[in-house]
Amino acid sequence: MDKVVLVTGANSGIGLALCERLLTSQDGEEVHLCLACRNMRRAEAARSALLAAHPAARVTLLQMDTSSVSSVLGAAREFRLRFSRLDYVYLNAGIMPNPQFDFKAFFKGLFSSNIISMLSTGEGILTQKDRVTPDGLQEVFATNLFGHFLLIIELEALLCRTGRTSQLIWTSSSNAQRSAFNLEDIQHSGGREPYSSSKYASDLLSLALNTRYNRQGLYSSVICPGFVMTNLTFGILPSFPAFLWTLFLPLLWLIRLFTNTFTLTPYNGTEALIWLFKQKPECLDPQAKYHSLTSGLGHNYTEQRQMDVDLETSKALYEQLLQLEREFRRKQITS
Repeated sequence: MDKVVLVTGANSGIGLALCERLLTSQDGEEVHLCLACRNMRRAEAARSALLAAHPAARVTLLQMDTSSVSSVLGAAREFRLRFSRLDYVYLNAGIMPNPQFDFKAFFKGLFSSNIISMLSTGEGILTQKDRVTPDGLQEVFATNLFGHFLLIIELEALLCRTGRTSQLIWTSSSNAQRSAFNLEDIQHSGGREPYSSSKYASDLLSLALNTRYNRQGLYSSVICPGFVMTNLTFGILPSFPAFLWTLFLPLLWLIRLFTNTFTLTPYNGTEALIWLFKQKPECLDPQAKYHSLTSGLGHNYTEQRQMDVDLETSKALYEQLLQLEREFRRKQITS
């Protein structure tokens, strides 16, 4: 029977490259891909491209905007009507709205020993201006974390089935910094690094989900794609003239000779995602982040690194997310 794979944010970047690689290198496994996207025009284009390369593939579309509670709940209902099983969920959708680039800190960092870390994580040079969704949630928190949490809760019955395992795989980031996260403000409404906060929260939530669901056959893992050039990355410097990008890109390829975290292409960035697809989830370390890495000569591989997370904080975050989910349930009942 086909393995059902749900991928959020699947119409471009890491998500689309993952779908292409799953169809290309499945080692005899039959997969049924479900592309969960908010923009259906782009989703249709992605599906057409995948089918052009793999005419016999099974690729289904699901409209879902993870920043909207009603959209996630509706998409989950539709998914349950279409499918009787779910084997993998790649929680990949994410945004970094209105990025603010600190040029002064950037040029200062170029001449410091911290240059590689600064370029690969954005630490100290990158902030964002968040906004509030119609649901009253911070947009980055809703899109990158809470929408995915709701999806998992809604699809729990399909994910936790006797006699087989299912796997959640989060696309995190090297920008996931403990210093940006605060249990007293999990939505990061009072800070300037909502992206970093949301990604660190996904690391914590993955650990909490393993504690909650492993006995029911559901496992959660986290990956870091490395520094990848996607629309999200280009959005960090939207005012860069084209000729500066032309000069900047060769520099990035040169830097890769000195650090394996510069994967640069979406294909390379999916290495850990594909590697996890081939592993037994019960044998993985719940406190590890699996990094996509690329050598200076272009060799892709996956490396396990311990996350800066602890069980107590992860459980506290899980309880807060559960409470928020219950509040939205009550609103639905009374509205």
